[in-house]
Amino acid sequence: MHNNIFHVTAWSACILALVVVVLGAYVRLSDAGLGCPDWPGCYGILLGVPESSHEIEQANTNFPQRAVEVHKAWKEVIHRYFAGVLGLLILLLAILAIKNRNVSEQPVVLPILLVALVIFQALLGMWTVTLLLKPVIVMLHLLGGLTILALLWWLVLKYRLPRESSISPINCSFNSLILFGLLLLVAQIILGGWTSSNYAALACPDFPTCQGQWWPETDFKEGFKFWRGLGTNYEFGVLENPARTAIHLSHRLLAIVVAVYWLAVLVRILMRDKTTVVLRSIAVVTLIILSAQLLLGISNIIFHLPISVAVMHNGGAALLLLSVISLVFFTREKF
Repeated sequence: MHNNIFHVTAWSACILALVVVVLGAYVRLSDAGLGCPDWPGCYGILLGVPESSHEIEQANTNFPQRAVEVHKAWKEVIHRYFAGVLGLLILLLAILAIKNRNVSEQPVVLPILLVALVIFQALLGMWTVTLLLKPVIVMLHLLGGLTILALLWWLVLKYRLPRESSISPINCSFNSLILFGLLLLVAQIILGGWTSSNYAALACPDFPTCQGQWWPETDFKEGFKFWRGLGTNYEFGVLENPARTAIHLSHRLLAIVVAVYWLAVLVRILMRDKTTVVLRSIAVVTLIILSAQLLLGISNIIFHLPISVAVMHNGGAALLLLSVISLVFFTREKF
């Protein structure tokens, strides 16, 4: 009985984590990251947002630096609610894991680690607001959400699948290729987060050129300065165009590297005679998601960052990460 409860809870938490990541992207891309200027409440209200004329007047008096925008406040609050429920589910996973720690195959360390990560992620969420969208904090908050999602997915795979059906015999050198591909993907996701948090997505408004040139003016030193002190409001970005261009071009160029690398790896998996049906299926799914990500990235530029496409691009990155983690899982000789 406890097996089913733990498995259902793990699956539920994983799905909800994906929703929270996508919601976070929507909040960020719709410029609602400071929809609530305080934390954990919203204009001093713990549940809900100021909506009546009296509440709005009082909120504007208490927070004169940030006039109430009800629609943005609700976006931020809903994201917090979903994240809070996710935290409770992960806490339940840890409680179940500790309670059933003597049961064979029951993971214990990973659920406890996830609780610690959720606490740190909550702190990053608070700092995102209190430090006024400081790019390095926003980027770390995104990475924290994806890390929690990835570990929940690993927990689902590891807990549910019997060992003998989870392994495809792959030599060590090929394992290394897949792991290196995972590192490349993570680097690209980090660059994507840095691009978004610095409002550099449209620094190059054309494709395949940038500002009508193959290599326009860039400022990598300023573009990749991670700490700029405290007290600055980073909403809509503070960088000059050459710095934003440097960030955008870095993300664009690494995307080419990641795409070519993973195309080669996936083709090799699909052409390999000993590849299992499961591994072959995951490789096909990964190839589809990778192709979609490239098209969404290009569409962001061509159509000038429509929010629907931008959110799907963020969700696609999360799905691509999960598919690559699945490849890592199914090609390990031991786990």
